Amino acid sequence: MDMIESFIEGIINVYLSNPKLLLETSILIVLCIILKIYYPKFRGFMGEFWIKLELKKLPKNKYVVLNDIMIKDEKGSHQIDHLVISGFGIFVIEMKNYYGLIKGKEYDNKWCQYLGKNKSYFINPIHQNFGHIKSLSNLLKLDDKYFVSVICFSNQAKVDVKSSSIVTQVDYLKSEILKYEELLVDNDIKELANIIISNNIEDKSLRKQHVKDIRIKINNNRELENNMICPKCGNELVERNGKYGKFIGCSNYPKCKYIKK
Repeated sequence: MDMIESFIEGIINVYLSNPKLLLETSILIVLCIILKIYYPKFRGFMGEFWIKLELKKLPKNKYVVLNDIMIKDEKGSHQIDHLVISGFGIFVIEMKNYYGLIKGKEYDNKWCQYLGKNKSYFINPIHQNFGHIKSLSNLLKLDDKYFVSVICFSNQAKVDVKSSSIVTQVDYLKSEILKYEELLVDNDIKELANIIISNNIEDKSLRKQHVKDIRIKINNNRELENNMICPKCGNELVERNGKYGKFIGCSNYPKCKYIKK
């Protein structure tokens, strides 16, 4: 105990005898705290910056790029990260700024992020994008077949996802879009872009409410899961036997394939 007290007393004396060192250390501590608080937002900002930069490389005479679009339908509001409108299809891009190893399958309810020995689950972004595409399809009065779902992760992520939809990283986004060479959309792409822009919700309060609604929905789904109720269809969740052992799934299988993670 005496050794600890002497050690602390020695540190205090060092700082008291060197006010400049105390100031520099205080500044460093404050910067570390700020970095910890705002690092996720910084990562998000940089992710959006790099993806916008990549999309700007597309030929402007063939592609119209829209960013951060929010539209509303009878089911609620839809926040769409990026849209690329072209005669080759309308590319609906969901950006995920995750890093580490990403694993999942097209029809899974949730995908998994591995960071060393730690893992966390997040909603399958293909399912999220499906809702965006349905809303855009109704707005533009175009069939679903003209839309292409794209899930884009940061370059820091290692993606191991089995899917027929495009699941890629920022560096490969442009090349994935340019693979589509068959003309499908007869409509004037600028007119389609103008329809979307005119229906874009810019009101900040409505956008904040959209974020709150998503958080409420996630919390409600967790509560339903905890009470062994399927968040997808409302039927009971039960223990079932699968290829890799026991798991909790919907009792309404195969109509509902929800699995609790």
